[in-house]
Amino acid sequence: MWAARLAAHCLLLAAATTPLHARAAEESESQPPAAQAPTWSGAVSAYLNLPRSSDAYVTGIAIANRGALHLEARSNYEGKDAYSFFAGYNLSAGEAVRLDVTPILGAVTGSTNSVVPGFEAAVTGRYADAYVEFEYVPNAKPSSYTYAWTELAFRPVDWFRIGFAGQRTRVYENGRDLQRGVFAQVKGKRISAAVYCFNPASHEQVIVISSAFSF
Repeated sequence: MWAARLAAHCLLLAAATTPLHARAAEESESQPPAAQAPTWSGAVSAYLNLPRSSDAYVTGIAIANRGALHLEARSNYEGKDAYSFFAGYNLSAGEAVRLDVTPILGAVTGSTNSVVPGFEAAVTGRYADAYVEFEYVPNAKPSSYTYAWTELAFRPVDWFRIGFAGQRTRVYENGRDLQRGVFAQVKGKRISAAVYCFNPASHEQVIVISSAFSF
């Protein structure tokens, strides 16, 4: 009996003299970790447009994402000397085949002034992907207009994409609303570069050279 009492007293003494920080560490290890707050990610891209029938210019696009929040700014996209700003909501589904959709709403100012609704969407598989940017500019001059950029790509390896591209725009002064062509892109961990050739073998040919940095 006395041995059991002695053991109980020893256990109580050890518990009372255990450092508080040691007990706190043990308690924290036994509890599930708190959910981490979402972090910022995004990319900055520049597109050098080289239309055969008009002057060269640069289109800039900056994107920032934090969880479901999507922010974006563009220059020379809806038109030369036009500047647009958007906010959107990121949605995604699927694993083997992934679908990402981002409805956006923004405004354009400069050479064109309007409220602009639109969306961005991508379908990504193991060796192929498709992407589209779409926006409607109700007050574009001389009339309302739909702008779009699309890509359909094959990826034989993770760092290389090749495929078809299309662009509906009024910026090029070649009499075509829809530009069709091919492209190739190389991708690193943070930096990527691509070359697009729209309307190949035509007097209305447009070469676009892009570079992007992601974070």
